[in-house]
Amino acid sequence: MKIAHFDEPELEFGNFSHIDIRFGLMNYCPLDYASDVAPKKIQMGIVGSAASIEGTSEWLTRCRNEVPAKASRQPNLFPKFPGFNSDCAFHSEIAIDPSQVRQIPPKRIEEVSRIAVLDELRIEAVKAIVDEVRFLLEKKPPHVIICAIPQELLNALDPIESEEDLDDELTEGTVPSSKIDFHDMLKARSMTLPRACPIQIVLPATYDPTKRRRGKSRRREIKPLQDEATRAWNFHTALYYKAGGTPWRMKQEPSKLQTCFVGIGFFRTLDGDRLATSVAQVFNERGNGVVVRGGPAVISKEDRQAHLDEEASYNLMVSALERYRDEHYTMPARVVVHKSSIHNDAEVKGFTRAIDKFQIHSCEMISLRRSFTRLFRNGLYPPLRGTFLSLDDASHILYTKGSVDFYATYPGMYMPRTLRIGCDQIEQTPRYLAEEILALTKMNWNDTQFDGGFPITLRAAREVGDILKYLGPEDAIQPHYSFYM
Repeated sequence: MKIAHFDEPELEFGNFSHIDIRFGLMNYCPLDYASDVAPKKIQMGIVGSAASIEGTSEWLTRCRNEVPAKASRQPNLFPKFPGFNSDCAFHSEIAIDPSQVRQIPPKRIEEVSRIAVLDELRIEAVKAIVDEVRFLLEKKPPHVIICAIPQELLNALDPIESEEDLDDELTEGTVPSSKIDFHDMLKARSMTLPRACPIQIVLPATYDPTKRRRGKSRRREIKPLQDEATRAWNFHTALYYKAGGTPWRMKQEPSKLQTCFVGIGFFRTLDGDRLATSVAQVFNERGNGVVVRGGPAVISKEDRQAHLDEEASYNLMVSALERYRDEHYTMPARVVVHKSSIHNDAEVKGFTRAIDKFQIHSCEMISLRRSFTRLFRNGLYPPLRGTFLSLDDASHILYTKGSVDFYATYPGMYMPRTLRIGCDQIEQTPRYLAEEILALTKMNWNDTQFDGGFPITLRAAREVGDILKYLGPEDAIQPHYSFYM
């Protein structure tokens, strides 16, 4: 066994690099700051009840100026939010035209809230909101529409479940269970509307901490509400990205090949009986992501994991590379596939055929899943994020969560699990690939705390799959990741 530790990867911002997202934005501006296409003024619409619209609007006004940091002995973990205006940090501002504010009729909210069957209630709640989103889009579509969920509706939807954070467990190529989820269905139904734009869901606790419900969910204890400055950072970073901005990117080395990262995951259709379907997320180093919907997959009798046959693998990779070419007007020199299950022979053959078709210089296939293999460290805190353990030539363990020197603490709630890296077919060294994976965990536009557990490739593939299961195979899907996050 060999153990190493990687330095925290740096990210590129407007005029310098930094390891931390918030300090990078605060001190060096977004990556596209000097670009003519940077969203300097974000046109935003709002849908909600009178109370949720007012609460959201007041909070956004408050966030134009500095939001003080949380009192803490770890100031790097809880920095202030400098404000969202044209003079600092993002150098952008929000514009809300009164004609782009749409109130859900109180009678409609009351009618929906009375529905006794929870799944029917969720479906009708989505319809109530989508009807108002459709109205805004029929006029002059904004860059982003805020769906400010009314408290009365949230209470009826079961807020304990609705406010759960995204489960970060992707287990060994298994397919997540199927159920109606209000958040995912709302995203799916909104993106199929004519002239659709990304939506941002806001819960009452975002602007009013007293609205936070206490207790336990069906699976685990709910995480504490983030401090206001952190909420402001996460909200406005996601908003900036959804409006077409590029806040940061992985640090690029001139000597490295131009790389396309493909994340492949699986999901079940709503009926739960149909075959799982593959979905790919295609990213470059800037984090620009596009979505490709694949063909059917099956659960292998040999390893009980989801797999594609050779033809489906070939077609999926061809679609991914064609989408990359359409988006960037060029082909990558290198393709890296991150998959939630081991690459079997059929998948390797299918992907390789597609790579050969486009004469790509290099292709690497890596399987990633959570592991219970852990290291123990003297002292009070878990091993450092970036700790790398080689078990053998093909299997390696990486701490993507762990103690962080920059934060001077371990920022998690529970003992961190490691990420198992399976080198199914590689050309670079395992160390090189692990450092790349560590950097990709920082490409999550929904969270400005940089110690993400999974690389954006697989995290996004799961988010996309959660939403696509509410769309039929004949439904057109939005190609850009901003619609799914």
